[in-house]
Amino acid sequence: MTVDDIVGRQDWAAIEAQLSEEGYAVLAGALGEDLIAELMRPRSPLTDDLRRHLHPHLAPIANRWNAVLDEPAPDVRQAAFARLTHQREGEDEPLHQAASTFPLQLVALLSEPGRDFTGGEFVMTEQRPRMQSRPMVLPLRRGSLAVITVAQRPHPGSKGPYRVNLKHAVSRVRSGERWGLELLFDGKP
Repeated sequence: MTVDDIVGRQDWAAIEAQLSEEGYAVLAGALGEDLIAELMRPRSPLTDDLRRHLHPHLAPIANRWNAVLDEPAPDVRQAAFARLTHQREGEDEPLHQAASTFPLQLVALLSEPGRDFTGGEFVMTEQRPRMQSRPMVLPLRRGSLAVITVAQRPHPGSKGPYRVNLKHAVSRVRSGERWGLELLFDGKP
């Protein structure tokens, strides 16, 4: 299966609705074994394919969010970024926000929970004004892709939209090794 096939079979209206409601959307089972193996190689051309094919679907969402939040359009000079993430037993990735003007990013899980590792859940926290932080554990399996909010998303309020802050992390790996991918977008396809 090609990246074009993966992207073409998605329900982008449902993805946008879930992003607007939850701050993330999971594309379960999007990557087959051949694509996972290719992504495990450093500097795979597949990351460029993912970015190029997903950008036309994510850019309109990003532009709507930036307009609602009164943010400038993404800086087209910013370099796009892809990195493999790797945690061994006892390691985690602390809560953080990516430094990007594009409000969405892609994460992928390249290892199988329960087989290759235990623990290592992909976690997001959401902070709304005057509310407790809300934790979310994304239901990722090997080959899952998720589109997540980089830092902020708009949320409708009684006096108009307001900013919801989000961070993401990987919980401590209890056994084995966990491999993933983070892919940031820039402002151009």
